[in-house]
Amino acid sequence: MSEQKTSDDKDLPLRDDIRLLGRVLGDTVRAQEGEAVFDLVETIRQSSIRFRRHEDRAARHELEATLDSLSRDQTIDVVRAFSYFSHLSNIAEDQHHIRRSRAHQIAGSAPKEGSLAHAIERAFDAGMGSAELAAFFDTAHVIPVLTAHPTEVQRKSILNCQMAIARLLDERDRMQLTPDEQEANFDGLRRAVLTLWQTRMLRTEKLSVMDEVSNGLSYFDYTFLRELPRLYASVEDRLASRDRSWNALELPNFMQVGSWIGGDRDGNPFVTAEILEKALAVQAEKILTYYMDEVHTLGSQLSVAQGLVSASDALLRLADTSPDGSPHRSDEPYRRALTGIYARLAATYAQLLGHQPPRHAVAPAVPYAGPEALAAELETIHRSLTANGLGALARGRLRHLRRAVAVFGFHLAPIDLRQNSDVHERVVAELIKAIDPSRDYLAADEAGRTAMLLEELATPRLLASPWLEYSDDTRSELAIFHAARAAHLRYGKAAVPNCIISKTDDVSDMLEVAVLAKEAGLLRPAEGVLDVNIIPLFETIGDLQNAAGVMDRLFSLPTYMALLESRHKEQEVMLGYSDSNKDGGFLTSGWELYKAEIGLVDTFARHNVRLRLFHGRGGSVGRGGGPSYQAILAQPGGAVQGQIRLTEQGEVIASKYANPEVGRRNLEVLAAATMEATLFAPRDPAPRPEYLEAMDELSDAAFQAYRKLVYETDGFERYFWESTVISEIAALNIGSRPASRKKSTAIEDLRAIPWVFSWAQCRLMLPGWYGFGSAVKAYVAKHGEASRPRAPQGHAQRVVVLCNAAFKHGHGAGQE
Repeated sequence: MSEQKTSDDKDLPLRDDIRLLGRVLGDTVRAQEGEAVFDLVETIRQSSIRFRRHEDRAARHELEATLDSLSRDQTIDVVRAFSYFSHLSNIAEDQHHIRRSRAHQIAGSAPKEGSLAHAIERAFDAGMGSAELAAFFDTAHVIPVLTAHPTEVQRKSILNCQMAIARLLDERDRMQLTPDEQEANFDGLRRAVLTLWQTRMLRTEKLSVMDEVSNGLSYFDYTFLRELPRLYASVEDRLASRDRSWNALELPNFMQVGSWIGGDRDGNPFVTAEILEKALAVQAEKILTYYMDEVHTLGSQLSVAQGLVSASDALLRLADTSPDGSPHRSDEPYRRALTGIYARLAATYAQLLGHQPPRHAVAPAVPYAGPEALAAELETIHRSLTANGLGALARGRLRHLRRAVAVFGFHLAPIDLRQNSDVHERVVAELIKAIDPSRDYLAADEAGRTAMLLEELATPRLLASPWLEYSDDTRSELAIFHAARAAHLRYGKAAVPNCIISKTDDVSDMLEVAVLAKEAGLLRPAEGVLDVNIIPLFETIGDLQNAAGVMDRLFSLPTYMALLESRHKEQEVMLGYSDSNKDGGFLTSGWELYKAEIGLVDTFARHNVRLRLFHGRGGSVGRGGGPSYQAILAQPGGAVQGQIRLTEQGEVIASKYANPEVGRRNLEVLAAATMEATLFAPRDPAPRPEYLEAMDELSDAAFQAYRKLVYETDGFERYFWESTVISEIAALNIGSRPASRKKSTAIEDLRAIPWVFSWAQCRLMLPGWYGFGSAVKAYVAKHGEASRPRAPQGHAQRVVVLCNAAFKHGHGAGQE
């Protein structure tokens, strides 16, 4: 009883917030739509509660009769009312998580699992010293990558309203408000909910790619620009609290945020070289504006006078180069130095973007050659403050700004390029045939293609000629690679570091991209230099099964291994969760992903190449969704190695990163899980043979059942298109790219997102379970209950959990 009461007490503020927001929403509905609509919504709500709590048949009949009698306008009012109530409840729940987290910290409790503080304490408690932790951070590489996958239905205007409501709730929670302040806060809530109610839910026009870029950049304002530097600072402080040797050290840049928005061309004809250039420009504008604002604010704060405290010679020289000639600041070297930094930033802004910033500098200045030069001048200020007893001033805004420059550079976020291997194949074939009609690349087998590509990579001669005409595809692909090269020269190589190849199935897919990179100067054979990472994406069941073999053959080529030397012998591999699920079903997808990782770990170890996995996960279970912390810890031994990238797609971005505190927590989860999976990973990546055999058998049966229904049942394609809302989803204005990769209704060509989305809207979660029950039934029939696996140990735990889940949920349930 007491435990239940304690739990209830903890949730009381949540219930109070939901009641408050529900009351404000009800008042809004009554005022805007009339008493009749309010009464209708209330009737439906109360009938639903009686039915839900007591399984009251009379309430069910009453509810059915009411809903069946609704007119079109009434239906819209009811749908809107309950939709917005759900939104408001979610806001209250997010705020409650923040409230509980703060209460945990204020109480001085032990760090929570999933936090970096917990991971660091666990490492020290296990006997690891600063040397082991320093080694981890030296090579760590943790990057969530924002994508424009069309699963975010909400408009940015709706999200803005929700964030305004969240801020007002937070204000009520953190501050002791006077009666007047309480009334002002409540008025603010009423205005925010009213704005939400009268804001159109859905877009009337399709998003352009630049709209998607703009939406993605919002999360840098909400969370990343400020919370990522604070995360670094908190980790440094935690390490210093355990070991004083960390006091004078700063962590390497182990975490940043990447993006596909503006570079993902797979099936999206609207992503062009021009779009890539625009996306890079608006990103640069965002980060340079942030730097200028921060430097301007620092200048107003660092009013330190030279007559009262000393400054270093380097700082005085920096101040003397400033164009600030005001006599009012002649004895304030820090302010003069920051005025000079601002002037150089303004000049950099004008040079990179072609126009002046909104707030002009006091005088012209020399642009920075790169972010390293800016970082060096900020370091001069930091060192002078620290050396002259002003270290506290160096640990505030200046500290966060220095980290921001190190993490975001002048490009803000690295943009990945992605294209389908079929496109690369056609482009390379056309280029080769244009200069030598006797060479038919498309007719050649894999060995023949590889030989042709290696021949091209051995010479600096280019295939493309300005005097020849090419197809639209070829011109477009060449243009995007040339745009990437131009971005390297303008913003630095970190601006466009990766080329990802969808539907990779053999070595030639990788070499084709190397040839195209050479055409733009991103690969220079004479120097043995490759300026981008060439990343295969294995995303069908067959491709996952062949992944280790493909990489083994690729690493056996001296030409490619020589190129990897210029990439520090690191190779990234991307694994597709969504398409493998659509191809083979939930159980087989998860198991083949796991086995592919085991095979890749072994292959990379044999070739002495460092593996970095890029997990292409969505938000729903049918697209690889689930808790990130547990997912990372569940990787096979050796699969993490301190480095991981994973996609943050669609609605997941808003749920994780729209609120800065929630966003900070989610960033910590990724870093903490990567740290723990690396430092405490089992040495052997493979589970015991009996677990492998059990899962192989279950997976085979599930795969057969799934494929038999989805791809081998006559009329299933028509059933899918007519029984789900796929046509309506394809027409929604939630993204810039088409629902299918090709102009067809084939399920093979349909993207995984509308596939999963359509079933979810029908409340038939086929992508999340189909094939599972058949596999379990067959396994139990063959082996009996006694074969159920027990007592998981170490890295075998994930396999046993899968098997146990299969028996627990499948036994007795029969087939699907």
